[in-house]
Amino acid sequence: MAERIDAAEIEISHLSRMIEDLSDEVARQGDQIDRLNARLQTLLDRLSKQHDGDDGAPPLEEQRPPHW
Repeated sequence: MAERIDAAEIEISHLSRMIEDLSDEVARQGDQIDRLNARLQTLLDRLSKQHDGDDGAPPLEEQRPPHW
């Protein structure tokens, strides 16, 4: 009986460690997703400004292609 309890305690210990590792990985991935979303938003803002012509250039739809 004591051996079964010891085996169960060892298994619980391994499972607890695995849960902690998975939790750390999920937190790391969440941080990475947040950083990627911030970079994406920055790029979208830049593209929007370029498209709207805020940099002094006419909007893209009003610009002539370079081969004209």
